[in-house]
Amino acid sequence: MGMERNTLMAEVYPKLKEYCREKHGLEFQVVDMRWGVRDEATDEHLTTELCMREIRNCQRLSMGPNFVFFGGQKYGYRPIPSVILGSEFQLLREALLSMNIETTLLDTWYKIDTNAVPFVYILQWISTILVNFNNKRVPKLQAQDQATWWDTLAKMQKLLRKAAQTCYNQRMITKDAMHNYFMSVTEREVINGILSVKNTRNHCLAQVRYINNINLQNLRRACNFIDIANRQVDSEAVKLLSNLRDERLPARIEASNYHRYTVEWIGREGLSTDTHSEYLQEFCTHFYKGITRLVDRAMRREDSSPQGQVISEILQHLHACTNSVKVFYGRQEELGRVERHICGDNVKPLVLHGEGGCGKTSLLSKCAATASSIWLKPAKPVLIIRFAGTTPDSTALTPLLTSICHQISYNYMLAFEDIPEDLVPLTAHFKEVLSCATPHQPLLIFLDSVDQITGAADANRMSWIPTRLPPNVKIVLSTVSEENNPEISRDFKLLCRMIETEENFLQVTALGEDLAMEVIRKWMSSAQRDLNNYQWRVVSNAISHCSLPIFVKLVFAEICRWKSYSKPQATVLATNVMDSIMMLFEKIEKQHGRLIVFHALAYVTASKSGLSESEMEDLISLDDKVLDDVYQYHMPPVRRIPPLLWTRISSDLPGYLADCEADGVSVMNWYHRQFKEAAVKRYFNNQNMAIYIHSMIADYFLGIWGGGVPKPFKYTEIQKHRFNLKSKDGLADRKVPMQPLVYYNKEGKVTRYNLRKFGELPYHLVRSQRFEDLYKHVLFNYKWLHAKLSSRPLQAVLSDFEDAAAHIDSRDQNRCPG
Repeated sequence: MGMERNTLMAEVYPKLKEYCREKHGLEFQVVDMRWGVRDEATDEHLTTELCMREIRNCQRLSMGPNFVFFGGQKYGYRPIPSVILGSEFQLLREALLSMNIETTLLDTWYKIDTNAVPFVYILQWISTILVNFNNKRVPKLQAQDQATWWDTLAKMQKLLRKAAQTCYNQRMITKDAMHNYFMSVTEREVINGILSVKNTRNHCLAQVRYINNINLQNLRRACNFIDIANRQVDSEAVKLLSNLRDERLPARIEASNYHRYTVEWIGREGLSTDTHSEYLQEFCTHFYKGITRLVDRAMRREDSSPQGQVISEILQHLHACTNSVKVFYGRQEELGRVERHICGDNVKPLVLHGEGGCGKTSLLSKCAATASSIWLKPAKPVLIIRFAGTTPDSTALTPLLTSICHQISYNYMLAFEDIPEDLVPLTAHFKEVLSCATPHQPLLIFLDSVDQITGAADANRMSWIPTRLPPNVKIVLSTVSEENNPEISRDFKLLCRMIETEENFLQVTALGEDLAMEVIRKWMSSAQRDLNNYQWRVVSNAISHCSLPIFVKLVFAEICRWKSYSKPQATVLATNVMDSIMMLFEKIEKQHGRLIVFHALAYVTASKSGLSESEMEDLISLDDKVLDDVYQYHMPPVRRIPPLLWTRISSDLPGYLADCEADGVSVMNWYHRQFKEAAVKRYFNNQNMAIYIHSMIADYFLGIWGGGVPKPFKYTEIQKHRFNLKSKDGLADRKVPMQPLVYYNKEGKVTRYNLRKFGELPYHLVRSQRFEDLYKHVLFNYKWLHAKLSSRPLQAVLSDFEDAAAHIDSRDQNRCPG
């Protein structure tokens, strides 16, 4: 379905992005795991796993449509499993030997990994055996190794399917286990995206195309539309596809979400944009209407009432708390101290403090969960927990206090209308409603990372925190404190002056070697992993140097990748947090390409408040340094980055890039300060590079290349020679959105303001030293000032002037523009 995908990418996706942003203030992102990916088999055999992970992500994050199936007459790529359960592999192997069939090929490509519990056999990376598989610099050697791999794959498919069929016939494995060796990636996607989903009506679409009279004389072209094996139609694949597409799919998907098309094979090409423009128009119209219908339906279901927003906010933070508690072990002494405070008569807040990555968040989460369910029994406490900076209503002080007051009002039956909007009366109201707590229904407030909260004037940053609490109320806060870093410890020092008593401060320290090793062993057990003796010694040595929870987490993530057959040089650990993060960055750069990783992580790091997935894809698609590297050997139909590339990078940073909210949009940002510091050290040690990255983000939010404006670029020398290009100059629409200050509906009424532009643009113009653009588009632009003041507090506008003044040092630049 390449023709359809390219047309959607070029013509429909930009319109849908515009529709969702303008009508609903939503980000529309397409994760097309096929588009732009040339080799179906990635070297490390991760394609299937990444596809399934992205389906789960879309189902988790999308309010409306989350899966669209484009079906043709091709069942598709059928990889062999990258991991096979040890007991099953041995059954398959024995079945082949019993038929006098040689197993040397399988023994070469599959290695036993006893670090998995139970043990498994793992398909080796292609380049570990065929070393030129990825060698684009020597196309002849690469072509040879790629041909060898496809030949080898076909032989292994045959062996495994024969063995699986035999084992099933002898009732040694189930039908599903057997089908695993016959299944295509497409079928697996449809199972996960549609067949096993409860509500397809609100989330799934299917568009299926049938071609009459495919010309099988032209096999080279026909094989793009139908499965071919041994120079003839693959009857097994046809049967499997028919069962999936014509029986199981229509039975499961809502009829109004299903479209079927029949087209004729025309000329040599069979299908092309010229000969099938009418069909393409119909296909794209159905897709556009289907998606907008599901989006509008989702927005109608969305509860935007104050009560609905309160419940949504509560659930997000409770979910984060639950996830944190799942991996918590030990710390009995600290838990005991917090329990005594919660159950005692101390009338001041308790402050958990310590260096970044010491485990404050997980300790606070565990205390919150245990206090509400165990410590205060038989009372039924109202639990309020917020992880500052992880949702739109927990980042700045005013929305945070409003959200907390809403939750208190909701639980103690108070009127929402009484909650003031301005910060000063709001702070007074917050302190006042605390007195609603009763012995039967005490109030527990847990606030993580109060040092991350923005929007309070420096001198009064912590004055909203009550220093004396009414009866039946307990507040537990966490903040960073580092002895040798007074700037970072500023809020902690403020709290010390406010609360004064030493017993109200609990320092959270490193786990210590014994507990850290115990935690790692428990995490490994939960992950069904183990290590060999040598590898455990490597871990023990690293933990003896550092036992901070953030380091333990980094060690755990790394050793989960280790196989029992990994060579000693591949099982190396750093001995501190910074080196550990640097090693991780280096590994990801090696794996996915230094340039794309460098620029992608630099964009996240440079952003003021994080980037959405769509913004990340757009920025990389505008970055010709990256695109020249990605596309140096071929020409894309649309000059954009394939979504799979960023997906693969972010999947190697699990839990380190956190989903949070900024300006009403879901964005990703570094979860730990140490990651940001490491990224700054690694990617911003060159001033020119820093200016380049900030300038690229500024151009994006200025909308210079948005709404169909083509951006010039230069073809690489390799492209010029390979594709016989006369000129090196190119021009391409990158399909990025326009960036107006205000979005209007058809009647000309304001629907919403471009808060992302207001938040990010001034910040990047200052840091890219583009002061003339800053004066022209921001500081002295009436339309900008009017729009921002209409949608943001006055302080947000003044902050832009303060930030500019702090960075302008030359007298010339201090003057207003003529």
